[in-house]
Amino acid sequence: MKPLEDIRIIAVEQYGAGPWGSMHLADLGADVIKIEDPNTGGDIGRYVPPYREGEDSLFYESFNRNKRSIALSLKDDEDRAVFDRLVATADVVYSNLRGDVPAKLGITYDDLSSINPQIVCCTLSGYGSQGAAARRPGYDYMLQAAAGWMDITGEPDGPPTKSGLSLVDFSGGLVAAISMLAAVHAARRDGVGTDCDLSLFDTAVSMLSYVGNWHLNEGFEPRRTPKSSHPSLVPFQAFEAADGWLTVGCAKEKFYRRLVDVIGDERLNAEEFSDFERRIANKDRLLPLLDEAFLQRSAEEWVSLLESAGVPVAKVKSVAEALDDPLVEERGLVFDTDHGRWGTIRNIATAPRVGARLDSHRAAPQIDEHRAELLAELGLNTTSKGA
Repeated sequence: MKPLEDIRIIAVEQYGAGPWGSMHLADLGADVIKIEDPNTGGDIGRYVPPYREGEDSLFYESFNRNKRSIALSLKDDEDRAVFDRLVATADVVYSNLRGDVPAKLGITYDDLSSINPQIVCCTLSGYGSQGAAARRPGYDYMLQAAAGWMDITGEPDGPPTKSGLSLVDFSGGLVAAISMLAAVHAARRDGVGTDCDLSLFDTAVSMLSYVGNWHLNEGFEPRRTPKSSHPSLVPFQAFEAADGWLTVGCAKEKFYRRLVDVIGDERLNAEEFSDFERRIANKDRLLPLLDEAFLQRSAEEWVSLLESAGVPVAKVKSVAEALDDPLVEERGLVFDTDHGRWGTIRNIATAPRVGARLDSHRAAPQIDEHRAELLAELGLNTTSKGA
């Protein structure tokens, strides 16, 4: 059996953060049943350009494989009866709607515990389900701005900068996945379910981590640093080579000594660069020497030399170069699924592993694809709408 085959999740989810979290559990075997509103065309992710045809897109495929779909309007009495029957069989009702919407739809623990006392009701919203902020729509861009991320990202003389990936959405989905697993464990142990009130805002603020702690305890004011340099370690940043860029990180004294040996410039052995504190204090003299050295060879040459010497290093690659890395194939990070519209889709794997990597996957479902199958499992007439 797959690790999570005995967990059923009813997912009232849409777009990115919510589906990303549940897909991690679906990839591990959980039965994730997408509830898609027939009045709105289902998950809005189906219609995200580019690479979209009809009610499907490669964006949607990236977040929804290994799930099942049934089209139900939770405001329709007959559809609601089917939903309630599903809740009775489930471990989790999971949503990523605006914070005040789950209560309006009646999908909180107070609403559903009479149907299933062990049900876990997990809500991932922009700003939480309580107070005035619950009414705010929350998207990754807004959260990167609101939590201070954009203010400290980018070059010092550039504008506030968003990460190239939707990191708040992705991290929020992972927080939701962890929370669901913990809550299901507790519900099975105690016989009582609960609400999980999660937010992208909480996620983004929590990820300020040591930078936030430095500020709270010592008044530290983060500043953008040139070439993506680390705020307290030198050298630990991007350097320009003869034909591109690489990153080098000396998080331990031994790494700096190895770096100096590879470069072979005795000036780098000066007393003023001999430990962490001195390198930070004298970085304005150290970094120009390193900049000069790295321009003398290609990025690939530097990576080969520094890896051989045991110095943390990586070439700054394009997405295409990253996916072409032999380690991607070695680690099983790309696989194919059969698709009714596109024939074959290449997919990027999720990262969690339990034992060997699982290699059995289904493409994301078409809207309402599993209606007959799910109604039959519930003992309902597969041609009827409700119970």
